[in-house]
Amino acid sequence: MGARNGKQYLAGLREQPREVWLGGERVRDVTSHPGLSGGARAIASLYDMQCDPGLQDEMTYRSPSSGERVGLSFIIPRTRDDLERRSKMMLNWARATCGMMGRSPDFMNVTYAAWAGAADFFGQGGRPEFAENMRRYYEYLRENDICLTHALINLQRSRTASGVFNLQQGTALEVVRETDAGIVVRGARILATLGPLADEIGVYSPRMGRHTENHSPFALSFAIPCGTPGIKFLCRDSFDHGRSHFDQPLGSRFEEMDCIVFFDDVLVPWERVFLLGDVDRLNATAHATHSSVHSAHQGAAKNLAKCEFVLGTALLMTQTLGNAHLPQVEERIGELMLTTQLTRACIRAAEAEAKLDEWGAMCPDPLLAESPRNLFMNAYPRMIEIVQLLGSSSFMLTPSEADFKGPLKSDIEQYLATDSTAARDRVKLFRLAWDLAGNAFGSRQVLYERFFASDPLTRARALASIYPKQEVMDRVREFLARDDEE
Repeated sequence: MGARNGKQYLAGLREQPREVWLGGERVRDVTSHPGLSGGARAIASLYDMQCDPGLQDEMTYRSPSSGERVGLSFIIPRTRDDLERRSKMMLNWARATCGMMGRSPDFMNVTYAAWAGAADFFGQGGRPEFAENMRRYYEYLRENDICLTHALINLQRSRTASGVFNLQQGTALEVVRETDAGIVVRGARILATLGPLADEIGVYSPRMGRHTENHSPFALSFAIPCGTPGIKFLCRDSFDHGRSHFDQPLGSRFEEMDCIVFFDDVLVPWERVFLLGDVDRLNATAHATHSSVHSAHQGAAKNLAKCEFVLGTALLMTQTLGNAHLPQVEERIGELMLTTQLTRACIRAAEAEAKLDEWGAMCPDPLLAESPRNLFMNAYPRMIEIVQLLGSSSFMLTPSEADFKGPLKSDIEQYLATDSTAARDRVKLFRLAWDLAGNAFGSRQVLYERFFASDPLTRARALASIYPKQEVMDRVREFLARDDEE
């Protein structure tokens, strides 16, 4: 098949029945449901970009096996040029969604590409078939342009222990038995963002506690279609409230949905199993295969697009209100610019410092690629706070699109205009800013970015584990030793 277009993606969702629940009702067609269809159309538009003749070279490459055009996010980069081409493709997709869809398909694509490049890792530990499973699955993803969601975290009954280690039978996802056909799994996982809008779901864990044994029924990695019998997706409330693009410009377009996933004795065929029971291998996967670095590279592209969009919105707000020259406004805009440029610089530096890893893949510099993840946990909430400060009471001066057609139209047009902007354009801009910084959709974005890559302590430890601490300490020791030499 090769790279799909949006029509083919939407048809694939309709052709694969899946059990999705939203607001107490089962969703029969996610492509037409009012709370989900906007997000489905947004993903479809990304796939359409791949088939645009003017963008084809930026968005696709020739499959090494079929010769078909396939999505560039599937490439296993072997050169810096590969890495930079993939980066440009990911930024194109991120800009198309204003950075508001954190689980666009490229997120999972780069992860499985990294795993396929390091497939031999999964075949170690006496299970060589898992390496071949990974290679075949990656090729299936690439050649059929599959859209993947994932579920990483086990639900927990108590937070007395970290969710990484608090594994409870009957709640956490586990293997309950093995059969000739495959493994049978039971339990629940969170948080399957894009779950109702994906073709398949990848299930794995970032890490888990070894405790006293190195084999555990909770240690597993597999991928199966979202319509597999026994899988149920439970959605949170939709933030697409059925309003027009004027009234809710972001929420009406980019609701990617987050889900709890229940697995009720789900059969996973052996050919879809990539890791089973091996706690040490599970814990080593992200680092040993460098999949964490590649997903961080994709996340940084999303962050840059989001920074650019927030900055552009803030600049238009100050231009519209005529206060761009005020010192406090200049200071706040400068802060938004700094975060944007730091993110851009990390991406470019990570690519410039990329090196071939032991699997023969070109890997972005880990420290530079991972840094935007840590930066954004605090920077994005601050960026939204700045938008709130810049908007002030103007967020309340936002009549609806219907009001512009009602009896108060002339009053609105007279009194809500500014020196530089007509009333309708002012209102349209500030309804966008409210979607960014004030309503449920915007609040979810802030929460999402705070925990996109785990909690702050885990991220701090992750960065500390790869930071060249000895080098900077040695420089201080050398300085302190100067007294002895002088």
